[in-house]
Amino acid sequence: MRSAGVMTTDVAYVSPDDTLRRAAEKMDDLNVGVLPVCDANELIGVVTDRDITIRSTAAGHAPDETAVSEAMTTDLKWCLEDDPVADVVAEMTDLQVRRMPVLDGNRRLVGMISLGDLATRCEDESISIEHALARISQPSRPDR
Repeated sequence: MRSAGVMTTDVAYVSPDDTLRRAAEKMDDLNVGVLPVCDANELIGVVTDRDITIRSTAAGHAPDETAVSEAMTTDLKWCLEDDPVADVVAEMTDLQVRRMPVLDGNRRLVGMISLGDLATRCEDESISIEHALARISQPSRPDR
């Protein structure tokens, strides 16, 4: 099974020039905690609810005046739509991430894959989503 078979394809995104308030509103509307950041169809980062809260709001930045580009994560980890699901799960587990952008052969965003997608759509019984979740959920060191 390839990652394209389990990913979410109707992915909303924000631009690096959008405000953090706009990103937070979009997250609220979509009930998600992460949005890809795209510039002219190119994935350049992701912004998470944690990025907004910890990197920006806690530092005293006004969400109406702060651009997504100032808080987004640019150290991107992604997979390709034709990557085997087992490889994607292993990468997510190693990186301790719950979501990963999915790109096509031209490196354009075509979806997002999450542990929830894997748990509900992955039919490969050799892949242990429970094991991945347990490893991903282990506390990591603070990034400061």
